[in-house]
Amino acid sequence: MPPAPPFPNATVGEVTPQRVDFEEPLPLACGRAFGPYHLMIETYGELNAARDNAVLICHALNASHHVAGVYADQANSEGWWDNMVGPGKPVDTNRFFVVGVNNLGSCFGSTGPMDLHPATGKPYGADFPVVTVEDWVDAQVRVADHLGIERFAAVMGGSLGGMQALAWTIRHPQRVAHALVIAAAPNLSAQNIAFNEVARAAIMTDPEFHAGHFYDAAVKPRRGLRVARMIGHITYLSDDQMAEKFGRQLRNGLRYTFEPEFQIESYLRYQGDKFSEYFDANTYLRITKALDYFDPAAATGGDLRRALEAARASFLVVAFTTDWRFSPQRSREIVKALIDNRRDVSYAEIDAPHGHDAFLLDDARYHALVRAYFDRIAAELSS
Repeated sequence: MPPAPPFPNATVGEVTPQRVDFEEPLPLACGRAFGPYHLMIETYGELNAARDNAVLICHALNASHHVAGVYADQANSEGWWDNMVGPGKPVDTNRFFVVGVNNLGSCFGSTGPMDLHPATGKPYGADFPVVTVEDWVDAQVRVADHLGIERFAAVMGGSLGGMQALAWTIRHPQRVAHALVIAAAPNLSAQNIAFNEVARAAIMTDPEFHAGHFYDAAVKPRRGLRVARMIGHITYLSDDQMAEKFGRQLRNGLRYTFEPEFQIESYLRYQGDKFSEYFDANTYLRITKALDYFDPAAATGGDLRRALEAARASFLVVAFTTDWRFSPQRSREIVKALIDNRRDVSYAEIDAPHGHDAFLLDDARYHALVRAYFDRIAAELSS
């Protein structure tokens, strides 16, 4: 199958989310079986007759099933990876059937802490279970079964999404042909866990958190969410990117107050304010815990090579030089473990100034790399 020409501005157009209901409880790593539950999904492109051209996109912390396209009734509603997925784009929907799944526990439509507990008729709140990356992957398997997909041509994600792609190759090795693990790590460093804990502490110490049952009080821990998001944004950007975008620029000169005076202060407060309006605090706590818990090598005494022995997929691992949250060194740990297992792995380290957020942005070299890798996948499907 010849590659489609690139059309950078092409889009999948207007899209409609789908709700998939599951009656059978999902066994969770915490020991609970959770259900019934529902997951929100979106699909783009067409599943071919052989049902072998499906690509699963796994989302990161504050994203969702809305990967590409726009909503008819919403302005500025482009999907979070719309620059990557679409007709003629690196993940070409003229050739692939792309699936986005909103993870269990999210606040974007899948069953989560804001939903009503069937036993009480009140929101789950703090009673919603702590879920893990592995739980999400097992839930995604059920979505694949629902869609009639026995094996994905590729599972792909950046950051926390990349961790899910890696987990797929370990938990369900026969169901994924290729894994694209982008700006990810085999586990969080102590420093990263520390950042997450400070963010959680900001939320849990907000007077309006009410031990996770703030819905009953008709309030929201906005102050805590603002601080959590500000901490997150600091880790997503590189020092060079911050210097280039904001430097030490003042908004209106020195005023000797504690109101935002520097441009970076104003930016962080804006991001925090925006985030606190649309994101759920209980969801934030659970997703950051899922990040902290992810460590496939924990089951093998810290031996990542042994942890990845089960993997049968081919891999593309991508890192960005200025990403200090998930540094290239962490990606190279994954690559080494795969090479030690004699797995098919390609590795790219992209010299980009944008820090961790680089995986979401328009970098021509990065997009060309992903496009070339999907050209390879398409060629395999047509052979």
